[in-house]
Parts: sequence; C-alpha cells; structure tokens
Amino acid sequence: MEKKKVLFLCTHNSARSQMAEGWLRHLYGDRYLAFSAGTQPSKVNPYVAKSMQQAGVDMSSHTSKHVNEFINQDFDYIVTVCDNAKEACPYFAGGKEHLHQSFSDPSAFTGTDEEIMNGVNEVREQIKNWIIKTFK
Repeated sequence: MEKKKVLFLCTHNSARSQMAEGWLRHLYGDRYLAFSAGTQPSKVNPYVAKSMQQAGVDMSSHTSKHVNEFINQDFDYIVTVCDNAKEACPYFAGGKEHLHQSFSDPSAFTGTDEEIMNGVNEVREQIKNWIIKTFK
C-alpha cells in the first residue's frame, strides 16, 4: 500500500506544524509520509523539541522549512494548524484534501520554564489527540 503524503503548515514551522509532523510519523508512519513547512520559517522551538522528546517522539532531525520547498509536490492532505498560515499560504494545486485545525502558539507562551513547558505539553497533547482522531 502506498503511503499518503501529508504537509502540515504554520507560520514559523517552529512548533505546531513540527509537532503534528512528529506525531503523524511516530503514530502512523507505516501509512503516512509527514512533512511540515512555514510561510516565515525560523527554527524549531527548543521547548517543543524537549516536550516531544519527553513524550517519546524524536525531533532531533527536524528543521524549519519554507513552504516554497513543497509548492510543486502532490499531497493527499494539506493541513494548516494556525489561522495565520491558513490565510497566508499559497494555494496548493497538488493538495487533494485541505484540512484546518488551529492550536495555540507555543512560541507565544511566557512565564517560568515550568509554566512554558506546561503550556507546550498541553498543546502537544491536543495535537496528538487531533492526529489520532483525524488520521487513524
């Protein structure tokens, strides 16, 4: 069976789209090829990498990528995980199905390291549960 290709999009490709990519690979890598990109890529949020590592998902090879790297590729699913990306992303002619689910931005969390980690962990679990519900 050929794996379905999924591209997760967000603004900076630093947190939400990275977590979604990581979860889909971790949970359903036997059925899906997961990718992520951003409209204004930066770098993977260290709190996100730490949170995912604690959940057993290795993101050490993940890098922040620009959406233009994928513009001419075909995908079974194009998934925006933040409202800004939904508005700013180019139209993907090669996207068979477009999905949208907005999550809080971990990069905007403030407070102590513990408070930030708690917020990131909450978003991590929300994304995991959405991935399970949507792609199982």
